[in-house]
Amino acid sequence: MTSYPRKRPVRCTETPRGPEQSEGLQQIRDALPPAPAARTVAPAPRPAAGDEVPDELLALVTYHCRHINAYLARAQSLGTLHQACKNEWQRLVLYALTDALAHNHLLVGTITAYLQRQDLDPALLRRYVQSPDPDRYITRQAVDHLDGLTDATREQPVEPTWTHVGRSIARGAN
Repeated sequence: MTSYPRKRPVRCTETPRGPEQSEGLQQIRDALPPAPAARTVAPAPRPAAGDEVPDELLALVTYHCRHINAYLARAQSLGTLHQACKNEWQRLVLYALTDALAHNHLLVGTITAYLQRQDLDPALLRRYVQSPDPDRYITRQAVDHLDGLTDATREQPVEPTWTHVGRSIARGAN
């Protein structure tokens, strides 16, 4: 008769950890500084077409996500291409990452301003942006972007960059 060695008890080792990722992300959001000249957008609800998301908002998210993804892919690619040259790597990767961050911040600010204009309950808005201060995302550029997107201001020969971009996105959505 053959005997087999007894199984050893599984050793339970605990790796020290910091906060869970979701908690860590919340700490980052809480540490965001207020936007320069942060603002609250006055309610000006547009007539709702049922429960459907307006085409302009869908196009807005698509537009910015496309740019964000391109910048992130560029950062990853540049990181691989320039790993032998630390200075080039730092410069190019951070350019791409901060461009992605700027698009993300503008996107969040524009949607937050839109929801304020639609007179969304402030408590819900705080929950959706996961921040006690949703106004920190609403910059002048986000409001300009929203104005162009929703055609809230008349088109002018010379208008802010993001108003023009918002109009272009809205035209592409329709």
